[in-house]
Order: sequence, then C-alpha cells, then structure tokens
Amino acid sequence: MKASEEDGRKRTAAPENARGGGMMRLRGLVRKEFLQVVRDPSSIGIAFLMPVVLLLLFGYGVSLDAEHVPIAVVVEKPDADTAGFLAVFRNNDFFAPVVIKDMRQAEEALMNHRVDGIIGLRANFARDLQRPGGAAVQVILNGVDANTARLVSGYVEGAWLNWMEQRSLSLGNPLSQPVQVEQRVWFNSAVRSRNFLVPGLIAVIMTLIGALLTALVVAREWERGTMEALMVTPVAVHEILLGKLLPYFIMGMGGMGLSVAMAVWVFEVPLTGSLWVLTATSALFLLVALGMGLLLSTAAKNQFVAGQAAIIVTFLPAFLLSGFIFDIDSMPRVVQGVTHLIAARYFVSILQTVFLAGNVWSVILPNALALMVFAALFLGLSRKKSRKRLD
Repeated sequence: MKASEEDGRKRTAAPENARGGGMMRLRGLVRKEFLQVVRDPSSIGIAFLMPVVLLLLFGYGVSLDAEHVPIAVVVEKPDADTAGFLAVFRNNDFFAPVVIKDMRQAEEALMNHRVDGIIGLRANFARDLQRPGGAAVQVILNGVDANTARLVSGYVEGAWLNWMEQRSLSLGNPLSQPVQVEQRVWFNSAVRSRNFLVPGLIAVIMTLIGALLTALVVAREWERGTMEALMVTPVAVHEILLGKLLPYFIMGMGGMGLSVAMAVWVFEVPLTGSLWVLTATSALFLLVALGMGLLLSTAAKNQFVAGQAAIIVTFLPAFLLSGFIFDIDSMPRVVQGVTHLIAARYFVSILQTVFLAGNVWSVILPNALALMVFAALFLGLSRKKSRKRLD
C-alpha cells in the first residue's frame, strides 16, 4: 500500500518537475537571446534604428500632395483683372507662379522641366469677362507625371472658380451656379497625404523588421554553430521557438512604439482611436511577422539568403499590395484577390482606421480576425517544420 502511494506521488511530481524544468529552460533561452543581443547589437539596430531611418526617408520622401508646383503664367495684356487672377495663385501653397512674357518662352520652360504647367491669359481676357460666355483660360500641363497633372488641373479649376466668386461678390453680382457644392471631408480634414501614408508605412516597416529579427538571427546561429549545440540539449522544439519569439517580440513592440511616437509627434498624424486597440492589434501583427521570419529561417540557414528572402517575400508584397500607396480597388481583379494573401493589407486598414477614424469595430474586428488566422498559420507551420536534427 505504501509503495503504491509513493508511486502515485512520484507520478504527480513528475509533471510538476517537468513544468518547472520547462520554465527554467525557457527563462534560460530568453536570457541567452538577450545576452546575444547585447553582444551583437545588430538586432537593436533592426528593431529601433531601422524604423527611424525608414520613417524619415519614406515619411518625408513619399508624398501625394502637390505643393509649390512651379507654373508659368503668360499674360498678353496685364490689367487689374489679370492681376487679381494671378494673386489667387500666389496666395496659396499649391502653386509657385512664374510670370513669363510670351508663350514660346513658357513652352521652352515646360519642355526643360523648369515648370510643370502653363496658364495663358489672352489680350482680350478682361473684355471677354463681360460677355455671357466668359473669358477663356488656356491651361497646358506636363502629362509625363499623370498624377501631378491631374492634381494641378483640379487646383487650377478650383482657383478659377474661387476667383470668379470673389470677383462677382466684389461687383455686387453673386455668381449664379445651378448646383452649389458644399464639401465635407471626414477623417482627414486637412487632406494631407502624410496622414494616410505614415500609418500604412508603419505596417510595411514592421513587416520587414519582424521578419528580419527572427530570420537573420536564427540564420546567424546556424552559421556560427550555436544552433547545433542547442540541438543536443534537453530543450524541446517549442521551447526553442518561444525562446526566440519572446525577446524579439518585446523588441519589436518597442520599435512599434517608437514608430507610433514618431508618427504622432514628428509627422503630426492624429491618433483618434484608443491606444490599447492599437497596441493589441500591433502585437497580433508582430506575431504574424515574427512567424514569417521563423518560417523563412527553417528554409534559409544563411544570413544573406534569409535577408533576401525576407525582402522579397515580406517587404515587397507589403509595400506594393497592402494599400499603403496604391488603392486596392483600382487594381485588376486578379491582383485584388492576391492582396487577400498579404497580411500587411489587414494591418494597414487597421492602422489607418485607428489613426484617422477611431475605433470603428466593423473594420477593426474582421481585419484582426484575419491577422489571428495568419499568426496561427505561420507559427503553426514554423512549429511543424522545426525539428531537432541537423539535416
């Protein structure tokens, strides 16, 4: 009877000792990773320096706004009306007008890319304003950059309408329009492209950082031979994966916090939603990115191959197909279908919503669910592909 009781106590103590030993091994692995980071601070550079550099480069270098566009103005017969019309272009941030004497010089400036457009006011401009049909304004644009050409065309039409309204009011004859348009811009009232681009840029950057943190670090251990030494220890495969994930998850969240701080305080992007929602969804997406890096590391045991694979498989699809710059609805149907396989697409939607619109749960919850599926998929595949063997 005593022997059976002792056997029962041993069987009960065995799982407890296994759990305790597992926690001790996990703590040891996490401590080893942090010591590795201190000895080789390239991971710190990936987690904290890379977001700063990329945010500064892309945040200031990528813009969809047309500001201070050089535009030539050719006035054949200057008078009070042409001066008032020209003042509309001088008194805004969209244009940098340059007065040129004749059309030939303006066309040469356009062909030499000194200006992006030409506005021509003929000699009969003031006289034609008195007629029912109004005066004609010639607008010539450089169509090489189609996006800028469309923006400038819209700005010119808006400036023309604004000037006509001001002139009619000054003459005591309000401008008659069949339709009065009252614009209401929601979520980004300043219509700054940076408010739209910077949150998406954070998602693209965190995709690259999360993949590099795990892929490069694990590949480096294979190159140095430390992974082989780890394989002969009693550490289980899931403990190895957790030991790799936890330190770089913490570092990745630190890089995410730094990116959000730069978005709010450096680029002045409004954070309308809750910080806890942003933190929770960011942690979910970081698990996806780290899982992609772990999966890449199982195939690539060389740092160069792992780095190239991380850029091609994670960064480029996130940059091109996430909706960060290019509108997904404007893409071909086949490409729109492919974007559903890009995890960054869902995180970009969450970030832009939380930053600009707030906690819109009809947008946040479906995208967060998609991120959960991606996290389970990549982490599950990483666990399945990882074996304690050297082949």
